[in-house]
Amino acid sequence: MVHLIQAGEFNSEEYDRTLIVGAGNAARMILQEIKYAQQDQNNPSNMILPVCMVDDDPSKFHTKLMGVEVVGLTKDIPLVCRQYNIDLVIFAIPSCTEEERKRIMGYCSESGCRIKTVPYLSQLFLDDDSTQILSQIKDIKIEDLLGRPPITFNKKKIRDFINGKICMVTGGGGSIGSELVRQIAKYNPEQIIIVDIYENNAYDIQQELYIEYGDSLDLVTLIASVRDYAKMDSIFAEYRPQVVFHAAAHKHVPLMEVSPTEAVKNNIFGTLNMVNLAEKYEVERFVMISTDKAVNPTNVMGATKRCCEMIVQNHSHKGGKTEFVTTRFGNVLGSNGSVIPLFRRQIEAGRPVTVTHPDIIRYFMTIPEAVSLVLEAGAIANGGEIFVLDMGDPVKITTLAENLIRMYGKVPYRDVEIKFTGLRPGEKLYEELLMDEEGLQKTDNKKIFIGNQIETDPEKLNRQLDELHEIVETNDNDATVKKLESMVDTFHHNVN
Repeated sequence: MVHLIQAGEFNSEEYDRTLIVGAGNAARMILQEIKYAQQDQNNPSNMILPVCMVDDDPSKFHTKLMGVEVVGLTKDIPLVCRQYNIDLVIFAIPSCTEEERKRIMGYCSESGCRIKTVPYLSQLFLDDDSTQILSQIKDIKIEDLLGRPPITFNKKKIRDFINGKICMVTGGGGSIGSELVRQIAKYNPEQIIIVDIYENNAYDIQQELYIEYGDSLDLVTLIASVRDYAKMDSIFAEYRPQVVFHAAAHKHVPLMEVSPTEAVKNNIFGTLNMVNLAEKYEVERFVMISTDKAVNPTNVMGATKRCCEMIVQNHSHKGGKTEFVTTRFGNVLGSNGSVIPLFRRQIEAGRPVTVTHPDIIRYFMTIPEAVSLVLEAGAIANGGEIFVLDMGDPVKITTLAENLIRMYGKVPYRDVEIKFTGLRPGEKLYEELLMDEEGLQKTDNKKIFIGNQIETDPEKLNRQLDELHEIVETNDNDATVKKLESMVDTFHHNVN
């Protein structure tokens, strides 16, 4: 009878000395697979050597599962990994709660070992007794440390919303815009129109969709700026979009502090162009992408996005044929300009990881989650709403940096320095998702809320926009910021 090869029978550097977290059914199935894999020299699972296990059930302590001993609790993971010279940790508790997962993942990341994880139970492919789990385990991703499963959305509502529609995405080559295009393509639109000023990104998503869909997807890719009213007018006139997702914007906070007039020209007046054209061509629904930085803004970028929200809400009050809606969410993991790609570059270059402040926190979500919010919000909108996603607890950026360093198999502060550089111009320690004046209304999706509309004075807003336009045409940065402060009551400019 073939038995499971265990630590102590030989010592080979070719094998990954492995700790399995959880001593339940998933662990049993993994051990079964490893046993059979050890009979096949070409099977990559043959290189996994189960050394020991941990489990939070005290009755399992010092018991064995297929000869592999449970040697401690999950809180002991860092110590166990050191004592048993562990190379690989397999997290094998697919049914645990969000909080348990977050806590245990924290212990795993402290070990400094490589980490693989079994998906949540709802995401496992389970059919019969022959189901394989090892093929479904994956390397831990930084989003796994957020401590929650991906948020689910109502795909039927989204399909009903997109099916057969001509959809335009501005900023369609960017992080959010390109994912919008990917997801829209799955819901059988009549046509997708990508509009972006940066041709390289637009080309990349165009080619990706050509490869995946070929001629079955009617895709138009146009290089144009939302700042150019005449050009955008000609595009609306030719293609007559029924749904517009407005993702084009300057979003990088420190850069917009240096160039506030450009932030205003692109964000505010680009949005004004788009809403005016949506109204002119009787677009069915206009969905603007906003940010939590628009709430009580301390920086130019946030103030411009708050102005965009005011413009969109102002148009929603006109009672025309177009339904205008705003979606607001926090930081997006892996997006252009986000901290994760920066941290990765710094670690891989052997440089210190730079964090602005030890206590800075942010709300995070994945790009697909952000886009699903945008699509579902568009599907359930009645006009005028600001949709906000409940992203759970905020994440400390220092903790995020430490965990990412550990994912590289290094020890924070020893192998990789974390350098605190001070808050950047316009940056604050925490972001809010809702303004004080706004309340929360529930929707059918327990993770999506609606912020109450904040009334604007249309005549006053239009007059202020005219005055702002005159100022930015002079490229006077100081005057531009002062005008923004007068337009956005909650804007308190933090110049640090």
